Amino acid sequence: MRNAPTILHLDMDAFFASVEQASKPSLRGKAVVVGGLGPRGVVATASYEARVFGVHSAMPMGQARRLAPNAAYLVPRFGLYRSISEQVMGLLRGLSPLVEPLSLDEAFVDLEAGEVAWDAGSARLTGERLRADIRAVTGLSGSVGLAASKMLAKIASEQAKPDGLVLIEPGTERSMLGPMPVRILPGVGPATGDHLRRAGITTVDEIAEAGEDELVRLLGKAHGHALYAMALAHDERPVVAERETKSVSVEDTYDVDIHDRLRVGLEVQRLADRCVRRLRGAGLSGRTIVLKVRRYDFSTLTRSETLRGPTDDPAVVREAAARLLDSVDTTGGVRLLGVGVSGLADYTQEDLFAQAAAVEGAAESAAEEEAAEPVAEQEVVAERRWPAGHDVRHAEYGHGWVQGSGLGRVTVRFETPGAVGPGRVRTFRVEDPELEPAEPLPLVPGISVDGVRM
Repeated sequence: MRNAPTILHLDMDAFFASVEQASKPSLRGKAVVVGGLGPRGVVATASYEARVFGVHSAMPMGQARRLAPNAAYLVPRFGLYRSISEQVMGLLRGLSPLVEPLSLDEAFVDLEAGEVAWDAGSARLTGERLRADIRAVTGLSGSVGLAASKMLAKIASEQAKPDGLVLIEPGTERSMLGPMPVRILPGVGPATGDHLRRAGITTVDEIAEAGEDELVRLLGKAHGHALYAMALAHDERPVVAERETKSVSVEDTYDVDIHDRLRVGLEVQRLADRCVRRLRGAGLSGRTIVLKVRRYDFSTLTRSETLRGPTDDPAVVREAAARLLDSVDTTGGVRLLGVGVSGLADYTQEDLFAQAAAVEGAAESAAEEEAAEPVAEQEVVAERRWPAGHDVRHAEYGHGWVQGSGLGRVTVRFETPGAVGPGRVRTFRVEDPELEPAEPLPLVPGISVDGVRM
């Protein structure tokens, strides 16, 4: 461990919910829950106002609605979240070449490698300047932890929430950690916490007092050694700038189990196309195609096929996914489907035999697709969806967002991020030709969602 608190951990505060509150004046200071709104949806993020009622991430959405029936429930806008995340990560990369993103809203930074901090004073100044820059560019708040190790920096940022900064001075780590509950340490989840509690160990100090041999006896060799080291505040892990991507995948959970085998096949083809778009967006290709199927009884099956060389051809991936589906029994219904690609490379060497088979299959079905085209167009119109929270524009009223829809109607609140107060509400027919989906507006006037000054 180093002698100065020059490892920084940033955690954006209730990120998805905060973005929604910043873009919607009527939701500021209100309970906001973002996640899947179907019967099987889960909470992705809850605003601090919603957390007062006991709502938290990973909670079933039905339970959240019972706890906070008057909260605003919104469908995620991941494209917007990714754009704002890139703005934040850009600020972090301006501090150091060693930035280790953990998710869209969380990252470690080695300030020493960037030569912007060398002691407690310079580290604190850098952390405060970063928080101010994030607010100026995005309008959002982030909490910062500073310490001599990654583990302690992350604990410090948790202590700083919301919208704060905590610095752990080297030499004070043991006294700070000692009285904290064992769950504060990485890797101590509910099961491990209960196991330690039954052994009379509830605080970090009691982990250290128990000794390494006792922890190995209770938890096994690897976990016991690691937990004892963490209790002594030992953490030598470096900040790693690049993490190797091991796979690219997409999946969907369905509100109602899919029983029709043809529909299952069409969903797998659609997921294969989405997976390839993500693969190409990352400039990658892969050799192994993976199919994931979760059945009606929650049993999960995975099947994989390895090609002769890396590919990013959608026809090849679709063909392989279809072959994998043939080996899976979907009788009884399917609740989740996923398609992934692993064995990644930054070049493409097509499996010519698989590609030829896919092209041949596509040619055979071309006439069928052409004949079905008018029906498909009718289905698109009939299934026009207006996800809650997503952006729309009306020819007369301008920019707004969907408050809700159903029974052939969609309710829209017309307001923009820079507005002082809540906007007016109007209801339209779902097929109203003057209403159309729109791109999100910048959260901060003069700065686009891509971080470009306008």
